[in-house]
Amino acid sequence: MTTVPKHISPLRGWLALSPLIVFTALYLGVSVSAADFYAMPVAVAFLIASVYALALVPGMDARARLDLFSRGAADPGILLMIWIFILAGAFAASAKSIGCIDATVGLVLHFLPGRMVPAGLFVGACFISLSIGTSVGTIVALAPMAAGIAASTGADPAMTVAIVVGGAFFGDNLSFISDTTIAATRTQGCGMADKFRANFRIVMPAAVAVLIYYIWYGWSHPMPAVDTGEIDFVKVVPYLIVLAGALAGVNVAVVLVLGTVSVFIIDMASGSPALTGWLAAMGTGIGSMGDLITVTLLAGGMLQVIRHLGGIDYLLGAMTRRVSRRRGAALTIAALVSVANICTANNTIAIITVGNLAADISRRFGLEPRRVASLLDTFSCVVQGILPYGAQLLMAGSLAMLSPLAIIGHLYYPMALLVCALASIALMRK
Repeated sequence: MTTVPKHISPLRGWLALSPLIVFTALYLGVSVSAADFYAMPVAVAFLIASVYALALVPGMDARARLDLFSRGAADPGILLMIWIFILAGAFAASAKSIGCIDATVGLVLHFLPGRMVPAGLFVGACFISLSIGTSVGTIVALAPMAAGIAASTGADPAMTVAIVVGGAFFGDNLSFISDTTIAATRTQGCGMADKFRANFRIVMPAAVAVLIYYIWYGWSHPMPAVDTGEIDFVKVVPYLIVLAGALAGVNVAVVLVLGTVSVFIIDMASGSPALTGWLAAMGTGIGSMGDLITVTLLAGGMLQVIRHLGGIDYLLGAMTRRVSRRRGAALTIAALVSVANICTANNTIAIITVGNLAADISRRFGLEPRRVASLLDTFSCVVQGILPYGAQLLMAGSLAMLSPLAIIGHLYYPMALLVCALASIALMRK
């Protein structure tokens, strides 16, 4: 089925997109001018931009505008992400309360030389994300450990957590069971194996280059030796359950429930006299996700208003009018999915949004479906990997108590992936 974007005037189109401009100006502008990543809370920036977006909607009373906004906030994908946030908060806090994080960090530092911790974290994140096909699940499993390693060794926590986030997107982009892989191959009508081979040529140079950098960084900035003392191996079990469940393909929500229950069992078996400690820790963890949940709801609502105003239709139409050659067609497809990702804050939804249009462009200019599927997946993951209001960075920031902007400055893998993807387009025959 051909997707034909509606014709929308430039004035109306840019007006529809202006809430994103307002959000960016507030969030980045205030943070950079104040030289403080915490100067402008993400939720406040989204709230102001959302109120502005609702003011732009014509012909509706206040109740109808709020209903429109609420439909975006209540999207099933948004709500599913919120349930995962709640479960992740409960698991992370309860595990920390009985010493699971300390035990896991001690185990890693005991067996992994200080010089190899950055490279080891990256390889581990790449392997897990490739196996489970989800960047969010990888971040949930590894971000608390990465933050714990930084706290124990004095390493930069933003750098350490960014290593995990970068590795998480390796598998999100390449895995056969990733949502983005499934969406990209289905919209382009190609096999997963064909898309994998096309993707592999782009991904591996980026991954190898970043791995070499992390090896060099580890040898240049060795982490100090840490006396891990006696390691309580039993308290590592909850994280092993989370990792094993994720690797087995169990739904991330189910995995987090199992992990949280295992924390309770271990706590009771160790002689803890009360159930209230476990429950209190879970409550604290859920409460710590409040800002993240608020941001997710506000982002979903605001982006729904932008869609209603025609912002995405305008972009799709404007970006496809002047395509004339294969390279231009490939760059247009890359730009389409990137902009759609900025407007939806979800790489899978971005691929679905522009997938049919990308297929039309590929047929017109003779691009291979597997190549187009690879471009859609790669560029959506690049943008999602550096999006400060994307679920992955918000989750990583919440678990490590960091600003997403602080993490972005150390995200070397998405940047290397972008360079390799652009180089692959430049090397295409005209």
